Amino acid sequence: MSPMTEPLLSIRDLSVAFHQGGSQTIAVDRVSFDIHPGEVVALVGESGSGKSVTANSILQLLPYPAASHPSGQIMFGGRDLLTASDAELRQVRGNDITMIFQEPMTSLNPLHSIERQVSEVLELHQALVGDAARARVIELLTQVGIREPEKRLKAYPHELSGGQRQRVMIAMALANRPKLLIADEPTTALDVTVQAQILELLKTLQREHGMSILFITHDLGIVRRFADRVCVMTKGKIVEHGTVEEVFERPAHDYTRHLLASEPRGEPPPADPTRPVVMEGKDIRVWFPIKAGFLRRVVDHVKAVDGIDVTLRAGETLGIVGESGSGKTTLGLALARLISSQGRIGFIGKDINAYSFKEMRPLRDRLQVVFQDPFGSLSPRMSVSDIIAEGLRVHQPKLSSAERDRQVAASLEEVGLDPATRWRFPHEFSGGQRQRIAIARAMVLKPRFVMLDEPTSALDMTVQAQVVDLLRDLQRKHDLAYLFISHDLKVVKALANHMIVMRAGKVMEEGPSADIFAEPKNDYTRALMAAAFNMQAVRSDIIAQ
Repeated sequence: MSPMTEPLLSIRDLSVAFHQGGSQTIAVDRVSFDIHPGEVVALVGESGSGKSVTANSILQLLPYPAASHPSGQIMFGGRDLLTASDAELRQVRGNDITMIFQEPMTSLNPLHSIERQVSEVLELHQALVGDAARARVIELLTQVGIREPEKRLKAYPHELSGGQRQRVMIAMALANRPKLLIADEPTTALDVTVQAQILELLKTLQREHGMSILFITHDLGIVRRFADRVCVMTKGKIVEHGTVEEVFERPAHDYTRHLLASEPRGEPPPADPTRPVVMEGKDIRVWFPIKAGFLRRVVDHVKAVDGIDVTLRAGETLGIVGESGSGKTTLGLALARLISSQGRIGFIGKDINAYSFKEMRPLRDRLQVVFQDPFGSLSPRMSVSDIIAEGLRVHQPKLSSAERDRQVAASLEEVGLDPATRWRFPHEFSGGQRQRIAIARAMVLKPRFVMLDEPTSALDMTVQAQVVDLLRDLQRKHDLAYLFISHDLKVVKALANHMIVMRAGKVMEEGPSADIFAEPKNDYTRALMAAAFNMQAVRSDIIAQ
């Protein structure tokens, strides 16, 4: 790309304001940058920095009239998109400029088949229908790496994996051969190997079509591998921009240096084989029946967890890693007795595998779970105080209101939040703060075992590092046993003493984390390591095994 090339898209002095009641908040403050033909520009920053608001302004997808543009121009094809009519914008959207979002499950219509959703784009912009549309849909699905696309045409979004759903979103975005693709955190929710595949796919398609990409992310590792130029945003402003090499090798702004230093660091405390066993599983199996025929007889089983042994001692962290569908979360739910399983489960010296829901209830205060998405796991109708106090009401009903409130305040303070905020509601907090609230809800009951199911995957890099430090401090303070489920190996390396690598319900590799990270013995483990640490393309023959 020559620096003399006319920009494909030129943003000048763009500001975005949001109005609520009589107040106004500036979300984007006089931002300017260009995207040239065939170029990948990354817009980088933490949540709330203004990245997505800037991108949504290009196609006028903000909630107007609550949002407005006090200043700026967005020039594309000789016209200002900020002043374009609805008819002009309809010609641009999905045709010249397309967009893919972070979570395809919420972007795809759950009631429509894959064929209908992709062909709808073709019908709207190219008037393609019938056999011609179907042929083009199959061509697009093949292009984005969907295997046997003819068999997927009638599938619904919930029948596809996360990576497959994102490929469908890319197929829809490329259907009309756009000049510019806006990719808003398209790999954040994906496993490292699937993430690597999607990035390679986007890069290949970008080269083949001569397409420009605006790539929005908080992951600097992706930027280094994927982009040509990078703009760093914070608090609505671009504080640094330049080529990837310039920004990474010679960062000029303190905030950029802060982002580059924000990976989870440190090491877990050394394992101690003399510590008491908190959680133990022997030959754990979770098989889901497959039924067929008129009488719905069981003809086979999906072996989500197939004969796995687990031992977890006080003060230790067991990391469970693998791709989506490997059985990680199913294993955790089985050990926590939240789903039925076969095999022996021991918790603080009790055999609990045959316990009923009622028998498990007295143990629940010592066996807690922190989920991936705190916004989904925290009730939007309850204040933070009520959310954290709920467990105390169930397990310690004799506590006075004053004592219960004191424990809630102490728990918030312990996770680094101001106790004065306990009367607020979840939507009034950032993603990292909500995850701290979810951790406080678990810790207020003084548990012995905590299952952490992808607790950092939806968080910015800087917030990830903070949450990892918090979890490590709480473990040391309370002698906690953690079952840490994740596909993010950098986080696992910072937290886990012992590690199990799972695939298709089975253990691929197991051992001390330091040994596995230093010298993985299994091809699948090596593929995960390459994707997570080297950001190299994952060989398709390893993934296909």
